[in-house]
Amino acid sequence: MQLARRGLRVLAIDRAAYGSDTLSSHALMRGAVTRLHRWGLLDKVWEAGTPVITRTSFRYGGEVVELDIPASEGIPGLAAPRRTVLDPILVDAAIAAGAAVHHQTRLLSIETDAGGRVRGLALGFADGSTGTISTDLLIGADGLRSAVARHLAVPVTRQGVHASGYVLQYFADVDLPGGAYSWLYRPGLGAGVISTNADTFCVFAAMPQDRFITEARGDAAGTMADVLRTLDPHLWRALSTATTVGPIRSWPGVPGQFRKPHGPGWALVGDAGYFKDPFAAHGISDAFRDAELLTDATISGDFARYERVRDELSMPLFGVLEQIASYDWDLDSLPGLHLQLSQAMRDEETAVRVLAGKALAAA
Repeated sequence: MQLARRGLRVLAIDRAAYGSDTLSSHALMRGAVTRLHRWGLLDKVWEAGTPVITRTSFRYGGEVVELDIPASEGIPGLAAPRRTVLDPILVDAAIAAGAAVHHQTRLLSIETDAGGRVRGLALGFADGSTGTISTDLLIGADGLRSAVARHLAVPVTRQGVHASGYVLQYFADVDLPGGAYSWLYRPGLGAGVISTNADTFCVFAAMPQDRFITEARGDAAGTMADVLRTLDPHLWRALSTATTVGPIRSWPGVPGQFRKPHGPGWALVGDAGYFKDPFAAHGISDAFRDAELLTDATISGDFARYERVRDELSMPLFGVLEQIASYDWDLDSLPGLHLQLSQAMRDEETAVRVLAGKALAAA
């Protein structure tokens, strides 16, 4: 969308179908909501019936910290749209900007010249046919297990150690207040309750990888019930009488990592270039941020700056999440880690605004 809005010819290919779902906590933080507002897309999120998030709570054992999320710059609060809502909004905006978008299209191979520069790619289409296209720049925005990164053997430049396992389920007909994010913790456990579209709640249970492997892999529903019951028996009673929506889903977790985000004729963005444990619900926010940074780099040709700024903005958050995903904390130390996380998010947005101001001044 942003590349097309800047006047470039863009072809986007997606292996999945238009409007398909994907595993996500859906929670957008301030940076993501602000960008959607600036891009002229936030009203479409509200029009889809996405609740306005005006409260968040942190439960540390029996202690609960409640926080209001104030309106800011004409934005009434945060949002957690289902990906079946958010993704089509972004795709439609890209098409409206002039990009060509092809769904159910697979990357088969990448063609490079004698100097190693990407020059084209082979594609497989939904009807079974294949074709090739040339390109001046191939961008892999294709997730943690990026096919672009795999085909090009892109190196990992920083590797985390810790990761959480997750079990996720949607619930409807729940006697819980909407318009809120709720985060719950006890030693070795965590959970999130996120108000999303169609009066449903996205609920996930988080745990160390070893517990996921020994328990959740064989009994995801039972493990989720045990985790939520331990964290908050009242919450679990409310959920146990609710209606489940869709299948229960699980993910064993992967340690965070940074990949080299650019090379001759190619670049990576989003989880393809930089991935961290999802517990901070900051993945979409960072993907939007890096899409802006990469668009600027594509226009200016300064991809080294893209890598440098991405890493400088990301490392504080990455470091705190490593500590949280280690589960080597107790209920006395965890609030301090969350304060560090919150400060890292604020510092990041301040730095992004300064960078945007410099770019405007230069223009």
